[in-house]
Amino acid sequence: MAPVRCLLPLLPALALALGPAAGELRLALGEAEELAEELWGAEGLPGDLPELEPECRRLLAAFAEGSATLTGCLGRRARPVRLCQDCHRHYRRLLAQYGSIARAVGNSSESHNCAKSILTSDRLQIVVTLSEFFNETWETANCANCLKNSSEGLSNSTVEFLDLFNKSLTCFEHNLQGQAIDLSPNNYTEVCKNCNETYKMLNDLYNNLQRMNRQGGESGHSAHLCIDVEDAMNITRKLWSRTFNCSVPCSDTVPVIAVSSFILFLPIVFYLSSFLHSKQKKRILILPKRIQSNASLVNIQEKYS
Repeated sequence: MAPVRCLLPLLPALALALGPAAGELRLALGEAEELAEELWGAEGLPGDLPELEPECRRLLAAFAEGSATLTGCLGRRARPVRLCQDCHRHYRRLLAQYGSIARAVGNSSESHNCAKSILTSDRLQIVVTLSEFFNETWETANCANCLKNSSEGLSNSTVEFLDLFNKSLTCFEHNLQGQAIDLSPNNYTEVCKNCNETYKMLNDLYNNLQRMNRQGGESGHSAHLCIDVEDAMNITRKLWSRTFNCSVPCSDTVPVIAVSSFILFLPIVFYLSSFLHSKQKKRILILPKRIQSNASLVNIQEKYS
């Protein structure tokens, strides 16, 4: 509208220069000014979307800030994975912000509440898309299995596991100080000797958590363990087996070997017993009585002939 208004003081000079065509120019500029006044209104367009009420605009800004905070947390905790333990507060806050948008706020009319204006007013629905992305990421990471039922903090079993995990890493680091590691196969390092008990406790706890989780577990979700616990255990196992070439002796080795040997020995026993049994059962041919009598007559005839 500003360019149109700037041209109005120049109309007298333009009228002298253009002559009869000046009237048509004045009419066109007048119509353009009226159209601009209708579009801009008496006070002009506001700096933000005109259909958003102040409260809805505040909620949208809070959701945008929460999304940026959660995105930054997920990105920084991507490697090593610490999503669930470090970002659960940001995720819970974002859920609350989305819930505030989804509900009618204040005295807003039903046709112009925040949910309709922000969530469903366009085809892209960017707020809904962002919310679905965060929810899907959180569910794929199985973070609920690391948290209490109210999602206000880590579960007791997860805290215990992470404490053992940190102790294992501390033991690894402590026993590596000033030691030249020979990574050749069958190398039994100080790490293997001094950290064996801690690693075994961590590994046993992880296996117990897996069994609990399959049965419903502490969090009530029968799925994989959360990504934080899985990634921590994978890191520890790789360090233990590949880097340090350590191994944990299995307490069930003797029973397993005994049962395996018995199963392997069964075919030998079977074939040996079959062979011996077949040797004992000899086939005895019994001549019929008629054949025996005929044989006797032949012998008598031969005797008196």
